[in-house]
Amino acid sequence: MSLYDRFVLPHLIDCVCGLGRVMEQRAALIPLARGNVLEVGAGTGLNFRYYDASQVQCIHALDPSAGMHRLALQRADAIGIPVKPLTLGAETIQADDASFDTVVSTFTLCTIPDAVAALAEMRRVLKPGGQLLFCEHGTAPEASVRRWQDRLTPLWKPLAGGCHLNRDVPAMLRLGGFAIDDCEQRYLPGPKPMMYVYRGTARATA
Repeated sequence: MSLYDRFVLPHLIDCVCGLGRVMEQRAALIPLARGNVLEVGAGTGLNFRYYDASQVQCIHALDPSAGMHRLALQRADAIGIPVKPLTLGAETIQADDASFDTVVSTFTLCTIPDAVAALAEMRRVLKPGGQLLFCEHGTAPEASVRRWQDRLTPLWKPLAGGCHLNRDVPAMLRLGGFAIDDCEQRYLPGPKPMMYVYRGTARATA
């Protein structure tokens, strides 16, 4: 891991992913979490404040970056819910089948090298009847914006922890074994290639 990835990137991501309109998306989604929660790509713990302590027993915060965990654990102290950091990638989740009531993925699928494999793992560890909560940026509806997403992604990835601007979020969810229950799609304020967001819930397909 480079010095940039270890010391600069966690603070950069914390700043960008903590912008006001992005945090509004988190605030609308995270209170839906219930029971034993796996948060994939927990990063610096920006979601932690929005979990309902009366509904959530424990948060297993999975992220491959130890630098992210250092910032996340500072936020974990303030929420009244046990947080267990897991320094792992999402493509191989070290948990038994049907371990979690809720899986959370926010602004994470864009960076995972094999996002479909990671979603298949999320499906595996989710209990029957459990729910995936997702909020992800991805491919935009306009062809002109999608062309810019394709052009910018190779330049953007090294600066943003492997982030892809052009991933088709609904298609990845289906390929990973999920059926979407509901999905709100919209641009957030900012550069269009980076700000088309999908937020919703999904359940494992039979």
